[in-house]
Amino acid sequence: MRRTALLASATLLTALLPLTAAGSASGADEPAPVPVDRFEGEVPFANQPADGIFTWGGDTDDPPALRLSDRADAPEGAKVLTGTYEISGYGGFTHDFAADQPAHDWSAHKGIRFWWDGQDNGKKIAFEIKDGGANGEASELWTTSFTDDFTGWKQIEIPFTDFTYRTDYQPVGGIDHVLGLTQMWGYALTLPVGVKGQFAMDDVELYGKADQSLRASVTTDSVVYPVREGGTAQVKVSVATTGSAPIDEPVTVAYEAGGGTAASGSDYVPVKGTITFPAGTASGTSRTVQVATRKDKAAESAETVPLELTVTGAKAPAETPEVVIDAHGLPYLDSRLPVRKRVADLLSRMSLEEKAGQMTQAERAGLTSQGDIATYALGSLLSGGGSTPTPNTPEAWAKMIDSFQLRAQATRFQIPLIYGVDAVHGHNNLAGATIMPHNIGIGATRDPQLAEKTGAVTASEVRATGIPWDFAPCLCVTRDERWGRSYESFGEDPALVESMETVIQGLQGRADGRDLDRGDKVLATAKHFVGDGGTGYGSSTTGSYTIDQGVTKVTRQQLEAVHLAPYQTAVDRGIGTVMPSYSSLDVLGDGQGPVKMHARADMINGVLKGRMGFDGFVISDWNAIDQLPGDYASHVGTAVNAGVDMMMVPYTYKDFSTTLIDEVKAGRVSGKRIDDAVARILTQKFKLGLFEHPYADTGGADEIGSAAHRAVARQAAAESQVLLKNANGVLPLKKSQKVYVAGSNADDLGNQTGGWTITWQGASGDHTQGTTVLQAMRRAGGDVTYSKDASAPLNGYDVGVVVVGETPYAEGVGDVGNGHSLQLSAADQAAVDKVCGAMKCAVLIVSGRPQLIGDRLGGIDALVASWLPGTEGDGVADVLYGKRPFTGQLPVTWPKSESQLRINVGDASYDPQFPYGWGLTTLTRVPEGNAVTLKALALAAAVAERAGSAQAGRDIVTKARLLVQQKVGSALTASVAAPFADADHLLLTGKYAAAVAKLTEAYRAAG
Repeated sequence: MRRTALLASATLLTALLPLTAAGSASGADEPAPVPVDRFEGEVPFANQPADGIFTWGGDTDDPPALRLSDRADAPEGAKVLTGTYEISGYGGFTHDFAADQPAHDWSAHKGIRFWWDGQDNGKKIAFEIKDGGANGEASELWTTSFTDDFTGWKQIEIPFTDFTYRTDYQPVGGIDHVLGLTQMWGYALTLPVGVKGQFAMDDVELYGKADQSLRASVTTDSVVYPVREGGTAQVKVSVATTGSAPIDEPVTVAYEAGGGTAASGSDYVPVKGTITFPAGTASGTSRTVQVATRKDKAAESAETVPLELTVTGAKAPAETPEVVIDAHGLPYLDSRLPVRKRVADLLSRMSLEEKAGQMTQAERAGLTSQGDIATYALGSLLSGGGSTPTPNTPEAWAKMIDSFQLRAQATRFQIPLIYGVDAVHGHNNLAGATIMPHNIGIGATRDPQLAEKTGAVTASEVRATGIPWDFAPCLCVTRDERWGRSYESFGEDPALVESMETVIQGLQGRADGRDLDRGDKVLATAKHFVGDGGTGYGSSTTGSYTIDQGVTKVTRQQLEAVHLAPYQTAVDRGIGTVMPSYSSLDVLGDGQGPVKMHARADMINGVLKGRMGFDGFVISDWNAIDQLPGDYASHVGTAVNAGVDMMMVPYTYKDFSTTLIDEVKAGRVSGKRIDDAVARILTQKFKLGLFEHPYADTGGADEIGSAAHRAVARQAAAESQVLLKNANGVLPLKKSQKVYVAGSNADDLGNQTGGWTITWQGASGDHTQGTTVLQAMRRAGGDVTYSKDASAPLNGYDVGVVVVGETPYAEGVGDVGNGHSLQLSAADQAAVDKVCGAMKCAVLIVSGRPQLIGDRLGGIDALVASWLPGTEGDGVADVLYGKRPFTGQLPVTWPKSESQLRINVGDASYDPQFPYGWGLTTLTRVPEGNAVTLKALALAAAVAERAGSAQAGRDIVTKARLLVQQKVGSALTASVAAPFADADHLLLTGKYAAAVAKLTEAYRAAG
C-alpha cells in the first residue's frame, strides 16, 4: 500500500527565510515592520545547518531554478528573488534560519507579508511557516495559501491567525500543535503543479502588533465528554498564553448548555453562566463547568449536549465541547448476546449515512478535522507507513488512538473505530518495537512454530498501543524477484506460503475468533488477493513502476494451484479480513482480459466469499478504487458491488461516503449489499471487544521491545540465514580469529531492517533500536576490525566478512528497472573483491531478494543469504560464531543471471545458481551414506507418510537433503537442481517418499 510517499507528495515543504534586524517602533502601539528577507544577497543559497535558501521537489525535474535578479521595479532595494519552474509532482523553496543560532521570536507581530509579482494564472500557492522543534527541518509546519489572480507587484499580507496546522505531512509528526510564534525557523512556498511558470518575490517582513487574542487562548480539556445516564460531566475550561506569560487583560467565557439531541430539563439540568479570568491570571489556570444529566427508564441511543462558549479577550476553542449521554439498554450493547444478534439489532437501527460511514476508512493524517469522525460516522482510521504521532512512543500511539475513539463516542450508536496499521514484520511504524525478519526470511526458516511466535510478538506490541487491526500477513507467492515487494512473500512455492500461515494464529489466536478480544491479539489481513506476486515484468501502468500493480496472466489451473491456494488456508485459519491487490488478473480463456482485482466480483464475491466461505470483511488497498475505469461514482459502485466491504480512501473519505450514499439512492448499489458489508465489519468489531473496551489496553506496553520479544526476533534472524556455500569450513568463525569486516550493510540498521520500517520505504541509518551485524559480532566476543569500504590495510587477518546487499525500498519504488537492480553496487563489488582477494572470506548478502553474485562466486569461500534480518543482528552473529547452526533454506530460487527470470521451482527449464530449498548446515553432523542409504530413507519415508507422522517424515527428508547437498558440493547442474527443488515442494505437501525419490535423482545426477 502506498503510504508516506503519498503523504509527502501532497507537498514536502520545509523552511523559512531569516530574520534580520529588529526594527524600532514607529509608535507606542504599532511596531515597525521587521525584515525577514530582503533578497539583496544577505542570505545565501545554502542548506541546513546554515542560514540559507534552498529548493526541493518530488524528483530531479521538480525543484525550481532560483536566482537573485536586479529589477528596476523592485519594491524594496535593488534585487528580488526570481525563479522558473515546471513541476509534475511537487516542488518549491524554503528559507531555514541557521540551526546553530537561536530561533526567532515573531510573537509580537500580527503576521507576515511580502511582495509578489503576479502572473494572473489563477493558481494557489501554499505558504508555510515553521514553529518550534530543534531546527527548520524538525519543526511543526503551519500553512495557508494565496491565489495568483493578479498582474504586477502586490503586497500579500497573511495574519498568523490564517495559518493552520498541516495534517497531511509533518517531518516530525507534530510537537504540541500550538503555533507558539516564539521559536520560528523560517518559511517555505510550494509552487503550482502542472504549469510552466515563473515568479518574482521581494521584501518578506513581519508586520503589525499582536493583540491578546493572538497570544491568549481558551481551551477545554476535551471535546467530547461521554457520561452514563444520570452522571455529571466535568468540563475543564482553561486559559493559556504563548510563552506562558500571565494574561494582560481580563478574559471572560460565557457558557450555556443546549442545542443538541438531548432535551433540556428531562435529559439534563440546564446550565448557564460566566467564567472570568482577571488580568494577571497565570497561563494554564482552569475552571470547571458541571453538566448534570438525568436518568429515566427508557433504552436510548446516545444523546448530545453541546456546551456553547462565548469568549472575550482570547481566542475561543476551535470546537464546541459536547457532553454525550451514553447509549444504554439496547440489545446490541448486551455482551451476553450472541454476536449475530447484536449485529442484527444494531444494523436494524442504522441509517444509510451511518452504514456508509462504517464502510469508510481514512488516514489519520488526512482528516480535515477530528470532528469528521462523528460527522461522517467513520468506521475506521489507519496509519500508513510513517504516519506516526510525536513522540513516536507507545504512550503517544495509545493517546492518539484513544482521542480518535473518543470522537466516535459522539455518534448516535457509539460504534467504535477499528484502527489499522501495516505491521508487516513487527510493529514496524513504532520506534523501539521488535522488528522481525521480513517474510522472505521467515520463509527461509521453514519453521511454522517460529512463524506463529513472530506473529504473537507482533500482535502483542501492536495491541498494546491501542491498535486492534494489522494489515498482514502478505500471502503473495513471489514468482519474479524483480518485484519490489517480493520480500513480503514467504517464498515462491504456495506450499511454503501455506506452511507459514501459522502466523495468522500468532496474530489472531484460535480460528474461531474467540481470542480476538484479548489484549495481545489483533485482527489479521490476508493480502493481496489474488495474484499480486505473479505480475508480469513491464506490465505495470502505475507511474514508473515496472512490475508492481501490473497484470498477472495465468491459466485457471495456475491461478488455483499457485495463487489461490494460500487463501483457502487463510480462510480455514479464521482470517478476519482480506485485502484485494492493486494488480489486474487475466485468466486465459475466460474472455475478460486483464481486470483490476478491486473490480473482480467473480473472485471476491464468487471465489473468496462464496466457494471459500470467507465470512470476514474485505478492505480495499490504499486509494485502489481510483485505478478503476470510469468516473468516481463508477469506481465506488464497481468496487462495492464486487464485494469490497470497506474502502481505504485516505484523503477522499468525504467524497467516498457521499458518493456511496448517492449510488444506493440511485439503485446502482443495493441496500442488501450495504447491509452485508456493514454486518461483516460490525461482526469483527464485536469479536474484538471494541464495544466494551474501545480504548487502548496498555497493560502489555512494557513488553514492547522487551528482551523476551527480541529473543524471538533473534531466533528468527538466526534461523533465516541460508548458508549457500562454505568451502573449507570457513564458517562458523572462531572467536580466536582476527576478522576483517567490510561492506555497506555491516553496520547499518536501516539497511538491515529494510522497507516498511518507521517509514513506508524505509531508510538507511539508525532510526530505531537494534543491533547491527557488526555490533553483534563484537558483542559475541569476536576480534573484529571494521572498514566499510575495505580501505584499511588487509594484512594480518585470518578471515574476512563482507556484508553487502540492498538499501531499503518498498512496493513499486523497489521494482527492478525503477532505480534498482539485482546487481551489487560498485562499492559492494569493490569491497568483496578487495577482501576476498586478500584472505579467506565469507560474504553475507543482506537483501530482500537474491543478488547476482555468480561472477564472483569462485573467489568467495562462504556465501550467506542473510535476507533482511530485522533489528536483532545478534541472531546473525549467533550462526557466524557457531552459537546456533545454519539451518535456513532458500525460499526462492537464486538465479545465475537476470535473463533467467522468471525462474521458479517446477519450471521445465531450471538451471539456477542455487535451487529452491538449498541450504547448508553447520554444527549438525551430516549423515553419511550413499544411494543405498537413500533407498532405506525412502522406505522409512513411505512408512511415516502412511502413518501420518509429519515430524518423522520431515526428519527423514532432511537427512536425505543434507546427504545430497554434501555429495553435490559446488557441482550444481540443471540435472541436480531441478529434482532437488522439487523435493522441497514435495516435503511441504506431505509427500515424503516422493521427496526422497527426487533427492535420490539429484544424488545420481551429481555423479
